[in-house]
Amino acid sequence: MITFLLRMLVFLASAAIGLIAADLALEGFQIQWDRWWGFVICIVIFAILQSVLSPVIAKLADRYAPVLMGGIGIVSTLVALIIVVLLPSGGLRITDPVGWIVGSVIVWIVTALCTLLLSKLLLKDTATTKDATSKKGSKTGDAKRRTAN
Repeated sequence: MITFLLRMLVFLASAAIGLIAADLALEGFQIQWDRWWGFVICIVIFAILQSVLSPVIAKLADRYAPVLMGGIGIVSTLVALIIVVLLPSGGLRITDPVGWIVGSVIVWIVTALCTLLLSKLLLKDTATTKDATSKKGSKTGDAKRRTAN
């Protein structure tokens, strides 16, 4: 359960960092800070959409256009951005073609890097704890088997 919550935190944080990076880098990619609650909703929905859309788009591309398999991440990022921008709650606006194209690339790259780095930082402790617990359990089981014989 803790691992699931940490993964969710990683996805939300990486989505937020990716969107903020695009906002800082591009004029046409704008976070509406006066509607901060709308931006928080955008982050949550964007992270969920990224998690759901990637496997769906990968299946579609594998079936209908295998050449596109390498671009699944960028395509799912673009689709997630389109949906988030269309939300009535506001929080994110993309106003020009450069914002759409370059913004998608920035969000995709930053989100991927942040997910990788944050996963290594936050999830290594839970993996280490699981390994130590399983090894301890197997040693205990081995000792019990030896004394039984």
